Amino acid sequence: MQRDVGSLPLAPALRARLFTAGFQTVQELLETGPCGLSREIGISKEEALELLQVVRQECHGDVARTAAGSGASRKCTALELLEEEQAQGFIITFCSALDNILGGGVQLTKITEVCGAPGVGKTQLCMQLAVDVQIPECFGGVAGEAVFIDTEGSFIVDRVADIAAACVQHCHLIAEAHQEEDHLKALETFSVESILSHIYYFRCRDYIELLAQVYLLPDFLSEHSKVRLVVVDGIAFPFRHDFEDLSLRTRLLNGLAQQLIIIANDHKSAVVLTNQMTTRIGQSQSTLVPALGESWGHAATVRLIFHWDNSQRLATLYKSPSQKESTIPYHITVSISFGLEIASCKGIFRHIDKSVNDVFIVLPFSCLMNVTGNTGMSPGLLIFCTFSL
Repeated sequence: MQRDVGSLPLAPALRARLFTAGFQTVQELLETGPCGLSREIGISKEEALELLQVVRQECHGDVARTAAGSGASRKCTALELLEEEQAQGFIITFCSALDNILGGGVQLTKITEVCGAPGVGKTQLCMQLAVDVQIPECFGGVAGEAVFIDTEGSFIVDRVADIAAACVQHCHLIAEAHQEEDHLKALETFSVESILSHIYYFRCRDYIELLAQVYLLPDFLSEHSKVRLVVVDGIAFPFRHDFEDLSLRTRLLNGLAQQLIIIANDHKSAVVLTNQMTTRIGQSQSTLVPALGESWGHAATVRLIFHWDNSQRLATLYKSPSQKESTIPYHITVSISFGLEIASCKGIFRHIDKSVNDVFIVLPFSCLMNVTGNTGMSPGLLIFCTFSL
């Protein structure tokens, strides 16, 4: 990090500005940040971001070259790569149908993009995953932590607390049914408070803050090595306005995509993005397509599209390297009474209003075991329990 600024591949005029402002080392640049750098050397925030991207790419290249020079680069066979990928865990969604079309859930080291119109359930799924990623390994989880980057202000902590409480309750029911020592020991530290304290929330209000946060994320993940999920809820929102230079927007998005790929691979984490839909006008009709254009569509490894068919919500696996294109419905088909009477359920995402006489509790339906103690995949994502007062 003590590399001299003069060794960076920058334009002479820009290098002169840095020297005039007193910058000598790469570390000094990285500590300043885009906004501070913009003020210090008199350039736009966009130019400052591009400059910092170049600096970080150069630093990453230095590390790679050092590793190669020391013989630390790892050679492996295709079989080893296959075994390594198969060993990667999945974050279950608690919807067996959705888990099935995804091949087991949201896979670590991959970028999954969830597209859909407002209100169809993208943020709800992200909040569910932020809880699910923390399920202990003995219950079939990955025992990780989550980073939640919110660009639209859609994160509802009360909903997350409800989901967390239901998840803890459900794991307790499983432990009570089996009385296994590892289950009981894991539940000693698995609580609502522990779940909420391991969801790291960042609010980004424009694309400057979003890009800065994503580029600073590797340092944060190095300090929090248990993070296995990075959510960017609303990837398109900061880029849909205030961009007269579309080529600049494309460059920034490409850099953002590359950084997210690095994060997913280097830190063995699942990256989940949500994206809005936009209207594409054709010769005879208009269609809804994911925002940010066709080039952005190559950034994600897996693309899910949530949409409506009249009043029915559908989830379509549009893109996957290993699974075929599939469409499943998701909706609540049953509630649970005071006696915890179990029945089938197909998904969630529907917000139920609270009445004066009812208390609604969100209960995740485990893909390992239902509350009666029977094993097997459940057909549901969340169940709403109604307790009459």
